[in-house]
Amino acid sequence: MIAITGASGFVGSAVLRKLLERGLSIRALVRPSSDRRNLDGLAVDIAEADLLDPQTLAPALKGCKGLFHIAADYRLWAPDPKPMFSANVDGTRAIMLAAKDAGIERIVYTSSVATLGLVAGGGVADEETSVAFKDMIGPYKQSKFLAEAEVRALVSDENLPVVIVNPSMPIGPRDIKPTPTGRMIVEAATGKMPAYVDTGLNVVHVDDVAEGHVLAFEKGIVGERYILGSENLRLKDILGLISEITGGRAPRFKIPHDLIMPVAFLAETWTRLTGGKEPFVTIDGLKMAKKKMFFSHLKAEQALGFFPRPARDALADAVQWFGENGYLE
Repeated sequence: MIAITGASGFVGSAVLRKLLERGLSIRALVRPSSDRRNLDGLAVDIAEADLLDPQTLAPALKGCKGLFHIAADYRLWAPDPKPMFSANVDGTRAIMLAAKDAGIERIVYTSSVATLGLVAGGGVADEETSVAFKDMIGPYKQSKFLAEAEVRALVSDENLPVVIVNPSMPIGPRDIKPTPTGRMIVEAATGKMPAYVDTGLNVVHVDDVAEGHVLAFEKGIVGERYILGSENLRLKDILGLISEITGGRAPRFKIPHDLIMPVAFLAETWTRLTGGKEPFVTIDGLKMAKKKMFFSHLKAEQALGFFPRPARDALADAVQWFGENGYLE
C-alpha cells in the first residue's frame, strides 16, 4: 500500500493516477474538508487525515510501505503567512516523523524549484546552484525552503529514506482550484492579460511531473533531489503560445516591474481592507518576476530516465481542460 498526501490536489491526483497505472494499491490522505472531485471514479482507499493534527496521521499510514508527501499550501500571497508555515513546515515534519514511526520504507517528498538558487542574467540553474534563506522571496518560498531543510535533517539524523523532487511550473488537466499558475493561463486564454512583465519560467506538464515522482520512487537515491521541469520560456513566449492555441491575441505591451509595483501595493491593501480573494498582482510576485526562473532537468533525465514533453503540449492540455470545465466562459 502506498500513501499519498495531497492526493485530491493538482499534482497529487496526477501522481495517484500514475501509480494506479502501475497496478499499485493507493491510500489517499485527505482532509475532511478537501474537494475530492479529482478522486471521483478512482479505485483508492481514502483516509481522512490532517497534517496539523498528528494524531490522525498514524492510523492513516498504518500498513503502508511507501509515502508520497505532496500536500502543500501553495499561494503567492497570504494575508496571514502563519498557516502557510504551519502546513508546509510543521506539517511536513509531522508526516515525516509519523512515517518513521510507521516503518515506511520509501518516501518521495515534493519540494519545489522555489527552494533552489537562480543564475543571474537568465542563466540556467540546477540542483547544486548555491542558495540561502535570505534569497527566498515571500512566505511560500520561505516555508518550502525550511520544509526541505527539515526533510534533509531527518534523512541525515534519523536515516529517513526520502528522495526529494523539485517540480518547476506544472500545468495541465485537473487544476480545479486553480493554482496561481493555472489562474495565469485562464486569464491569458480569456484575454484578461493585456500586458506582461519581463520574466522567465520553466514549464512542465503535470503528468510528466507525476511520472517524475514515480521514477524518483523507483530509482532515486535517498537524500538526493531532482528537478522535474521541461522548457525554459520567457513569459512573453508562454503568452504567445497560449494565444496560438486559443486563436486569441497575445499581449503586446511590456510593463516595467517598478511601474506596476504601486499597483500591486494598492491591490494588496484593498484586499486586506475588504477581505477579498488574492489580488491579481502582488508585491512578492513582482519581486520574483525580476528574476528568470530557468532550470535544468538534466540530472533527472540521466539518473531517472525523465523525459518531459514540450511546453506547448502542456499548455494545450491545460487550455483544453479549462475550456471543457467552464473556466474560460
